[in-house]
Amino acid sequence: MNNEKINKIGSNTLVVLTLAVSVLMPFNTVLAAENSVTKTTSFFAMIVNFLTPGAVAQITDDRAARLDAYFAKRNMPLEGYGAKFVEVADKNGMDWKLLPAIAVRESSGGKRLMNNNPFGWGSCKIKFANFDEAIEEVGANLSGNDPDTAKYYKDKTVFQVLWAYNGSVMPSYPKEVMNIMNMF
Repeated sequence: MNNEKINKIGSNTLVVLTLAVSVLMPFNTVLAAENSVTKTTSFFAMIVNFLTPGAVAQITDDRAARLDAYFAKRNMPLEGYGAKFVEVADKNGMDWKLLPAIAVRESSGGKRLMNNNPFGWGSCKIKFANFDEAIEEVGANLSGNDPDTAKYYKDKTVFQVLWAYNGSVMPSYPKEVMNIMNMF
């Protein structure tokens, strides 16, 4: 099968491949290479040789799907924004579960919000054109990448970021959000 055909694989096939990989990965075969060097070849490695990098990323990175499944199960308006959350987290070097967890805690995943602001950012007074803009802006701030708020968030642990965000007002807040993060 050539790369062109593999790139046309549907999402159902990717799910099947993912399941096959997770089941068969433990059954690695050890092959003796020249000069008595031992080399391990897994089923996963054999599949990866046939896939393009984009297809491999789809198989191995399920973060956006996990977020969307969480939001969908609870009928939350943020369903469909999983990829945006992951993109912003990766771009800003932050935990990919932080922003969605804050949104769940602050607005029930977008069910109760003002001004397209699922994070309650700026005491809900800051207006955003849409969820994409809100995710981008709050992500830049909480990662310490906005010069105006870097003194509160830059180079902080998740707990410290959450404390600065709302913990001084509500001491249980960091642990509440971190518990939500563990649900994704």
